[in-house]
Amino acid sequence: MERMFLNYAVPCVCAFLACVGFTLMFNIHGYGKLIAGVGGALGWLVYLLGDKTIFAAFLAAASIGVFAEVMSRVRRCPVTGYVLVALLPLVPGGGVYYAMRHCVAGETDLFLSTLLRTFGMAAALAVGAMLASSVFRAIVPRFRPPKQ
Repeated sequence: MERMFLNYAVPCVCAFLACVGFTLMFNIHGYGKLIAGVGGALGWLVYLLGDKTIFAAFLAAASIGVFAEVMSRVRRCPVTGYVLVALLPLVPGGGVYYAMRHCVAGETDLFLSTLLRTFGMAAALAVGAMLASSVFRAIVPRFRPPKQ
């Protein structure tokens, strides 16, 4: 029980708090701060449950995209702020740092493998969020009740 708490709950709470902090830069107010934080925690949980792979990053970005689309319609706010803030904990900044560190140290094999993994993560995040948003926007208007 304690291991599950340390491996899943604590990182998700940290992602939540980080996202709430970033809402200040994106000028998100009120309940939007909590919504963006929950989106970040949700994305981080999906990423952890997927074993921190590139496909897990894709699924996390897709879940963030759908969550942000739903919440933006509930609050009638732009979806961009929710998606950008919630994706921030998943951005592979550490991968870029370690790739450059290996490059400077002359470790070519480690540099290339780290760089390719970092590019894969970034691409998975972009494609996951964009695909989920596009599919959601294509499907949802069809389920609205007709106007009377």
